[in-house]
Amino acid sequence: MNNKIVVNIGEQRFDRVIEENRFYIDKTGFIREWWEYGATVTLFMRPRRFGKTLNMSMIECFFSNKYAGRADLFERLSIWKDEKYRQMQGTFPVIFLSFASVKTGQVKEMKTAVKQMITDIYSQHKDIMESNQFDESDRAYFKSVNDKMEDDTVLISINRLCSYLAKYYGKDVIVILDEYDTPMQESWLEGSWDEAVRFFRIFFNNTFKTNTHMLRGLMTGITRISKESIFSDLYNPDVITTTSDKYATAFGFTEKEVFAALDMTGFGEEKQHVKEWYDGFTFGGHTDIYNPWSIASFISNNGKYGAYWTNTSENELVNSLIQRGIPGVKEKMEDLLQGKNIVAEIDEQIVFHQLDSDVNAVWGLLLATGYLRVIRTEATSLLMDDEGQLQVGQECKYNEMAEADAVWYTLALTNLEVKRMFKKMIKNWFHGNTRMYYNEFINSLLNDNVRKMNTFMNKVALNTFSSFDSGNKPSEQAEPERFYHGFVLGMVVNLADTYRVRSNRESGFGRYDVMLEPFDRSGKAFIFEFKVLDPDEDEVTLEDTLANAHAQIEEKQYEAELLAEGFLSEQIRKYGFAFKGKSCLIG
Repeated sequence: MNNKIVVNIGEQRFDRVIEENRFYIDKTGFIREWWEYGATVTLFMRPRRFGKTLNMSMIECFFSNKYAGRADLFERLSIWKDEKYRQMQGTFPVIFLSFASVKTGQVKEMKTAVKQMITDIYSQHKDIMESNQFDESDRAYFKSVNDKMEDDTVLISINRLCSYLAKYYGKDVIVILDEYDTPMQESWLEGSWDEAVRFFRIFFNNTFKTNTHMLRGLMTGITRISKESIFSDLYNPDVITTTSDKYATAFGFTEKEVFAALDMTGFGEEKQHVKEWYDGFTFGGHTDIYNPWSIASFISNNGKYGAYWTNTSENELVNSLIQRGIPGVKEKMEDLLQGKNIVAEIDEQIVFHQLDSDVNAVWGLLLATGYLRVIRTEATSLLMDDEGQLQVGQECKYNEMAEADAVWYTLALTNLEVKRMFKKMIKNWFHGNTRMYYNEFINSLLNDNVRKMNTFMNKVALNTFSSFDSGNKPSEQAEPERFYHGFVLGMVVNLADTYRVRSNRESGFGRYDVMLEPFDRSGKAFIFEFKVLDPDEDEVTLEDTLANAHAQIEEKQYEAELLAEGFLSEQIRKYGFAFKGKSCLIG
């Protein structure tokens, strides 16, 4: 590695990286590690832009007979020091598929994309059909694999191709499938999950289980989709998640590798700032893993800091889960954005249909996708307090609500880059005129202008309620709390420099909805209570609801926390927010 090496962002073909002397950190130890573990099927889970595709290309270049005699690709790398592996290079038939480009949740379009991909793979191997090892029925089937083929043909196509390649070369086949879960994530966003699962479950079964001519199978993805959803027909693959100790340094850059690259490229003095921005990923017991995309981008951009990884426009799933998610998700995001840790029970098998109802399922996804890092894990029993809040490290009070000795994870945002991504994401919820109204609402709040607060809040509510699935009554399935906590997250982002923003915390004899505590002890403090008009509480007008909100603030003595912190009563502003549909009254 030296200053003349070209840092070309996004190149995923290993042969091109080596041939053109581009920026590359030697990961060929992964070849040896994978081969010697010997699993029939290995499934690697790593966040996006972590070198999965480049490593799969490296495996193809090393083992595939297409690259026979290409010692030049490996002779300067660590794997070439081992005679055993030098003899293996270029000696196997390999099939390399990638679902990375299947970026549609429409199942018909999804199948079309897969058909085209498989057609292209068959075309790469069409010359083998000239051999007299095959008869006319083989050639007829081979020709039937095209972008107009029936679904049944698609489902067995890789299985059949493996049988042809094994017959022709006299060796079983290595099958690589990169980004297996891309179409699954897209189908969940589109609402076509069940149909997509039916198709891919059979495809995976035919490709990786009943395929008698597959020597080894390699799959990569971001999420470990539950076995019940899609892998129920497979033998147990060797699943490598972000918490697995195996292959911990095979994907991503270690701190030693990053610091060496910075020294070599003239940015050695930036190590600590680079660490703050881009460090934080943890795989298994190995901490201080860096995202390759961000490091390569930093070097390529002459040492300019930026949110390179998080700006690659692939955050739709995460955005949807946070913006439209259940209230508990937004509450914890408030803590995370303010530099706090959260505690969650993580199941690394992502059950997509639970993402709308199970907070821990969301944290599991965010951990798998790299937006959260593990601070520590502990096996513990649980305690639910009288307010229904989870306490950790004590005997379980309500055994039916949690399993004893569950594994709990203490989690934090991964690094500064991720924190900035979430702040930008939340600001984008209040886009265009809505952002202007939101900012004007904040200004009116700080200036005690209740009339303008009402004006701008109604405009914000009108434009954003539907985005957060608000309802007209507390009992409706679409809880209005989703909007309220989205609104509070906006405050966390916009007021973080001047206020400590808290929500749903104990004070006095209850839990306030929102409290804004100024860092400047001479400034104004605020208490908010949100209420939706509820006829069951004898509320007829928004004025009735507003009065009940104020009555609750006083009855529960929500100001107690602020008074205990030394604030004077005249510094504290108490506001009720009364809602009915998209109408709001503040007072």
